[in-house]
Amino acid sequence: MKPSSILIVDDDAVFRHVMAGKLTFLGYKVNAVGSGEEAVQRVGADEPEVVLLDLRLPGISGLEALKAIHANAPAAEVIMLTGHGSIDTAIESIRIGAFDYVVKPFPLDELYIRIQRALERRALRQRANLLERGLTPPDLGSSFIGDSPEFRRLLNVINRVAPSNVTVLIVGETGAGKERVAKLIHAHSLRSSRPFIVVECAALQENLLQSELFGHERGAFTGAERAKPGLFEVADGGTIFLDEISEISTATQTTLLRVLDTSTFRHMGGTKEIHVDVRVLAATNRDIPAMVRQGIFREDLFYRLSTITVEVPPLRTRGGDVDLLAQQFVAALNERFGSNKRISEEALELLRRHNWPGNVRELLHVVEAALVLCEGSSVLPEHLPAALRSAKPATQAGPSTVAHLPVTGVSPLTLQEVERLHIRSAIEACKGHRGNAARMLGISERNLYRKLREYDLLS
Repeated sequence: MKPSSILIVDDDAVFRHVMAGKLTFLGYKVNAVGSGEEAVQRVGADEPEVVLLDLRLPGISGLEALKAIHANAPAAEVIMLTGHGSIDTAIESIRIGAFDYVVKPFPLDELYIRIQRALERRALRQRANLLERGLTPPDLGSSFIGDSPEFRRLLNVINRVAPSNVTVLIVGETGAGKERVAKLIHAHSLRSSRPFIVVECAALQENLLQSELFGHERGAFTGAERAKPGLFEVADGGTIFLDEISEISTATQTTLLRVLDTSTFRHMGGTKEIHVDVRVLAATNRDIPAMVRQGIFREDLFYRLSTITVEVPPLRTRGGDVDLLAQQFVAALNERFGSNKRISEEALELLRRHNWPGNVRELLHVVEAALVLCEGSSVLPEHLPAALRSAKPATQAGPSTVAHLPVTGVSPLTLQEVERLHIRSAIEACKGHRGNAARMLGISERNLYRKLREYDLLS
């Protein structure tokens, strides 16, 4: 691993020599200069990660050098070196942009801790910049289309909600476009130039989710060899999107509620309170009020998350939007593949008749597969999946037909018995493939596994 680079700026030659030797021994790459002017030239050429800058320098002062260093190397973290008589000035340097200060004479252990913290903040800033550039396009309107009354109502709600900082709960079926709605809210908000961080709550094990969200200190758990900032810190000033929020444990629910109420949290294994300015958007395809009644989701967290609830309509209720979306996908895929294909009216009619249990995501996959299979210039019915070609009218299709529940003359089945039969039927219909069964049931694979274990269906 490449050693971290440090620039020492101090007019005391003996101090520079001794400190450079000690820091080199600790594994850093060290350079040292004796004036602010030399420091400004050096940071522009070498771009050190941390600068140890003395407040009292010949020529330009430490504060003036700090401003020039930030102008030439804005990614560098600066730690001020000061005497007891200059603490007020050192505090002023933090207001200007220094990371921290340390009072001479200082033990090497104290300086080492400050340097490590400065390196961690620098890494955090770099990570935030990468996510900020890579995750959020400036405007997603062109890829979020529709003309149905349901879609227009959704856009109206988004436009009204986006400029505020309120917490939003986005609800809707799998594949309906909940993440796209979250991105659009962020893109039209006052935070649009700041990070948009997506957290797949169902994809992470509980201890990893806590670590990802809130960070951890070194040694907080087995394998935590170094401290790590959490995604709430990465999202500072921007938006964090908690997808499948219904899958988090009660322990994480408690911590999240505290963050929403106070904007503060602690790293796992840490004691320091960390304050962030983050807007929270959350999404789920489950009935959270029912989960509250069952005691598996905190009622106070639900009310806190659902300050505003945005419902994303399923594709089957959006009328002519299937045509618009299909044509939009064809245009985008033609550009990607370098082709010039179209969908025939016969194929479009089959798309209109389908129930779309997988919603917009399913439509995209169907269109993409059809364009790949189509050898001519038009997508025909035979290029579509067999399920679409033999589909019944949309009102009779859908995942609700999976389970064939027995009718008894004695007494109705309990809800638990109905759910067990429905899950077993889905597993059988998918030939044991849990991922496909989870998608069919509209739940996460982790949640399906939990239910299989609960109903003794793992064998």
